[in-house]
Amino acid sequence: MLGQQVFAGGLELPLMVVHRDALEHNVETMAAFVRDHGMELAPHAKTHMSAEIAALQLEAGAWGLTVATPRQARVVRGFGVGRILVANQVVDPAGLDWAAGELERDPAFELLSFVDSEAGVDILARHAASRPFRVLVELGHEGGRAGCRSLDRLLSLVSYVQGVAGVELAGVAGYEGALKTAADVRKYLDLLQEAVEHVRLKNPILTVGGSQWFDVIGRELVTTQARILLRSGAYVTHDDGYYRERTPFNRIDGELRPALEVWAHVLSTPEPGLAVVGMGKRDAPYDEGLPIPRRDGVTIVKMQDQHTVVRADGLKPGDLLAFGISHPCTAFDKWRVLPLVDQDYRVVGQITTNF
Repeated sequence: MLGQQVFAGGLELPLMVVHRDALEHNVETMAAFVRDHGMELAPHAKTHMSAEIAALQLEAGAWGLTVATPRQARVVRGFGVGRILVANQVVDPAGLDWAAGELERDPAFELLSFVDSEAGVDILARHAASRPFRVLVELGHEGGRAGCRSLDRLLSLVSYVQGVAGVELAGVAGYEGALKTAADVRKYLDLLQEAVEHVRLKNPILTVGGSQWFDVIGRELVTTQARILLRSGAYVTHDDGYYRERTPFNRIDGELRPALEVWAHVLSTPEPGLAVVGMGKRDAPYDEGLPIPRRDGVTIVKMQDQHTVVRADGLKPGDLLAFGISHPCTAFDKWRVLPLVDQDYRVVGQITTNF
C-alpha cells in the first residue's frame, strides 16, 4: 500500500482515507489551544482507537488518553500509554481486576475513573489491590447522562469516598457537551468550580469534555485552582457535517480541517438522474447526519448497508465520487486499516484501529 496512488487501481474501493496534513494540523491546533489556556489535553481515544493517532497526540503534549470502558483502557495501555482516564463509573469485575493488576504491576501507571454513587465506590473498593483506585466525583446536570444531580449530593459522595479504603479522591469530573447554550455551559462550569473548592484537595483535578464548548471552558476555568483536563476527541479528524457546524473555532481564531474522506464507485444508473454508489452504512457514519458529497449537484437520497442512492445528472457506472463524513466517532470503527495520504492521494502511511 505504501507509495501507491489511491486512484491508480491497486486499492479496492470503497475506501476511507485520512489526510495527513489535516490530521497533523488538528493535533497541533488543539495542543496549542489547551497550552494557551492553561489546560491539559486528555483526548478521548474512543474516537479513533488508533496507536498511530494516539502517538501523535502524546508527542504533541497530551497528558494521557481518555477512554469510555475498561476494554478500551486495556487497548490503549497496549499502545504504551502511561496515563488513562476512564470517563465513566466502572463496575465491570473483569475490567476492574485487570486495572488493579496493572496498577500493582507498574507503580508509574496512572489510572483515573468517575464515580457518582456509593454503590459504585463500593464496587471499586472490593476490587482494589495494593494501590487504591483514584476517582473523580462526577457532577451531572438535569437531562444529562451520569453524575450527581446536585452539589449537595456530590459533597455527600465526596465524604463517603474519603472514608472508604481502596479508593482515593483525585478531584471532580463533568460533561458539558449535552448543554445547548453557552449560558447553560457557564452556569454548569460555575457549579463545577464550586465543587472543586469544596473538596479541599491540595492539587485537585477538574476534567471536562466534549468538542462543542471548549472555548467557553477555556475562558471560564482560567482562574480555577485545579489541574484542568480537557477530554475533547472528535477534533482530531473533525468532519464536514456535525462538528463543522458546532466547533468552537467558528467563534474563535483558528480552524480545524476535515481529515476523513470516503471514495466509492458509481455502480449503477437505473433511472435518469439516479445513481447507486458502492458505499453504505458499513463504510461511513450516518448517525449524526449523512455523508456530504464533494461533487456539486450530487445529493444523497438514502443509505443502505452497502449502497448509497444519490440524485445527480451525468453519472455513469465506474465514475468516482468523494464524500466527506459527519461525526468521526462512528467513522473509524468501520475500518481496521485506513491509508494515510498526502495532497496527491499517495499513500504515505497507515492508520490502524482497535475496536
